[in-house]
Amino acid sequence: MKKLNESLKQHLHAGTVIPAHPLALNAERKLDEQRQRLLTRYYMATGAGGIAVGVHSTQFEIRKPGIDLYAPVLELAAEEIAKAGLQRPFLKIAGLCGPTQQALNEAETALRFGYDMGLLSMGGLKGLTEEAILDRVRSVAAVIPVFGFYLQPAVGGRVFSYDFWKAFAGIPNVEAIKVAAFNRYQTLDVMRAVCNSHRKDEIAMYTGNDDNIVADLLTKYRFTVNDTIVEKEFVGGLLGHWAVWTKKAVELLEEVKAVKKDPDAFKLAALQTRGVEVTDVNAAMFDAANQFHSCIPGIHEFLRRQGLLEGTWCLDKDEQLSALQSEAISRVYDAYPHLHDDAFVKEFIKSEKGLL
Repeated sequence: MKKLNESLKQHLHAGTVIPAHPLALNAERKLDEQRQRLLTRYYMATGAGGIAVGVHSTQFEIRKPGIDLYAPVLELAAEEIAKAGLQRPFLKIAGLCGPTQQALNEAETALRFGYDMGLLSMGGLKGLTEEAILDRVRSVAAVIPVFGFYLQPAVGGRVFSYDFWKAFAGIPNVEAIKVAAFNRYQTLDVMRAVCNSHRKDEIAMYTGNDDNIVADLLTKYRFTVNDTIVEKEFVGGLLGHWAVWTKKAVELLEEVKAVKKDPDAFKLAALQTRGVEVTDVNAAMFDAANQFHSCIPGIHEFLRRQGLLEGTWCLDKDEQLSALQSEAISRVYDAYPHLHDDAFVKEFIKSEKGLL
């Protein structure tokens, strides 16, 4: 059983920015290795504290026979991180999907490339009971540290009970949980379940609620457990939204941490307003108007406009920007210039000339 080393565990619990790594394709919908590597270097350059590869934003289709990009994209990211020689903690997280044996096979692939954790998807398991899914989690956690993942139903997830999450939190080697339910009630279920678990202090909570990022990070959850007050909070985020404008995401998380440490009413109010602005950006990016149908092309379009990607192509030809999504992206781009990191990206790309 691989365990998370103490340095990375402290880093995880301190809270950090973890972008969900996109997939760079060319016009033939083949892997664009240069830009795939470029994205990884960009995330490191922003000061992000890790990356998640092989996840929803990397496109689940990478696993399909004939495409077979799961291992290659994990390997490319691992190579770039090794070459960077970072003198700070940086989490390498691999997305794990499918039935138990598939998830175990992917965990072994992740370990082969030196990944620290597995973000374990609960998607595509609708025929299994909650207990059967918990058995799957136990099997994977016996191999690699698990980052739990509550994926919203609109993009392939399912709703789980409070009892499920309480049992989930009790599994050894579950080190973190990403809540991406996009639902206040379901988010509350997970936080209450973790607070009622005997492992509550061993699990780092990360927001995946791209529609509610800042509010999630600012909120302290408080419950009475056996006549004792227990508090828990989202310490960071593992987000598809943070694959874009990542430098500003790093700065945002530092601002949130500073306000939580030394509360200031004016700064708190400003952050709450910024949170609404971030959600407005996310609505355009994730195509909320069309039930998130084009969230991945939306991410790609932001990166294309910055020059980090060549186009918005996805492995699934039907995944394209929705009607009027480009206009929506232009609107939020113009409305919130303080949220984008275009100047940083411009300098970063300039420094990368000759590598592209």
